[in-house]
Amino acid sequence: MERWVAFQESLSSDKQRYPIQQFQAFWASARQYAELTRSDPLIHRDVAEAVKGLLDFLKLERKRVPGDVLRDADRLECILFGGYDPHFEGDEPPEL
Repeated sequence: MERWVAFQESLSSDKQRYPIQQFQAFWASARQYAELTRSDPLIHRDVAEAVKGLLDFLKLERKRVPGDVLRDADRLECILFGGYDPHFEGDEPPEL
């Protein structure tokens, strides 16, 4: 949650440059949390609130959001709520 707050603060403080490092720190923490709680039937409410609708929040917060940030936000929602990772780096069939 500290990294989520840091990311939100950096979004509001620096309108010229997108805070990619703060987003990546939040994303890594949330992904680690998702992996640690994969077998738990419930997750912490604050984490659920931060990740639920993250993609929509990022799209509405600024006009120009890096594509990697949007992709990773969507990926994080799938990991936490769907229980799967839609990114298959290295697992593609040979013809792709």
